Amino acid sequence: MKSPKREKVLKEPALWEYNFGLQDPKLALPHGIVERVTPPEKFEITEEQIQTLERDGVVHIKNVFDKEWVQYLRDATKYQTEEPHFWAFAGTASKLYDYIQRNIWQTNKAFANFYYHSAMGHVLAQCGRTDEIRISTDLLMVNPNKGFKWHQDNQNGPITWDEGIRFWITMDETPAEYGAPVYLKGSHNNNIVDEQAVFVDIEQEGLEEYRNEIAEFRTMPGDMLIWHPRTIHKVDGPDDGIWTSYRRVLGGTAAKGGTIYHDKTGSGGVLSDLGHHGLQDGDKLDSPFFPIVYPQFDQKEAQNRDAGTVGRSPKDIVSKIGGLAGKASGEKFASFFKVLGSR
Repeated sequence: MKSPKREKVLKEPALWEYNFGLQDPKLALPHGIVERVTPPEKFEITEEQIQTLERDGVVHIKNVFDKEWVQYLRDATKYQTEEPHFWAFAGTASKLYDYIQRNIWQTNKAFANFYYHSAMGHVLAQCGRTDEIRISTDLLMVNPNKGFKWHQDNQNGPITWDEGIRFWITMDETPAEYGAPVYLKGSHNNNIVDEQAVFVDIEQEGLEEYRNEIAEFRTMPGDMLIWHPRTIHKVDGPDDGIWTSYRRVLGGTAAKGGTIYHDKTGSGGVLSDLGHHGLQDGDKLDSPFFPIVYPQFDQKEAQNRDAGTVGRSPKDIVSKIGGLAGKASGEKFASFFKVLGSR
């Protein structure tokens, strides 16, 4: 007998289904939290976990978020995929993910409230040994089709490698056959891979000491993965690119205290900094466009977000991305399209 045809659990939105502007699923927060009043929760991690991150460039922290928080994130994600936002169009249409949207906190209030009130900021502050955490950029990612080959993360917003800390918050059990993130331990210390590169050939000269130092993580709902932006990693999807179950992740890059704004116009990194915030190169990263979430969210920043004054600017998109048109920038950015081609 023929095996039943595999069908995706999530269909690509039709063009007319996309929405614009702010969205609010109107979800009640867990644990009796009062929106924009209750201080953020805390979750203590160990010195050993912090040292693992510093040594290996990645650490898996289990059970940070309980069933209530996981369901909250799943409900927010369900709303988002049923009411897709225009800012997800390019990534979703590329077939890179079944659904992917950058800076989801700017348009979907439920994710902003998650950052303001959950223990995420406290965990990241401990991992980064810092007294402040801001969101530099984030992504809602649902089902990465065939996955990504080996790469490093350079879409971290307007910050440097060492000013940032990457995070993944998982809402689903990782399938046994595929989907588990794989990292090269210690590879954040390499000085071989160009900082503009996305795709990484791990067989290249200079990566010998890392290529066999494999760490694979089968994450479960409520877990966090935290890593250095330069740590080389990959995710393998199903061979046919069809996810018959969900792999929902909220991820991104947080900025540590004291971070400086770095204007990356002319490089691929500018794609995660397309807001009209007015910051200049060398300014302190202090803006509602990069909201503080630890030790405490800022009411004025939250009000700016709710008023719709925080978001992407068509004018800035044109001017900043225009810098990629040059030959040198195009060559540097070509690595990004290699990753797109790996799906």
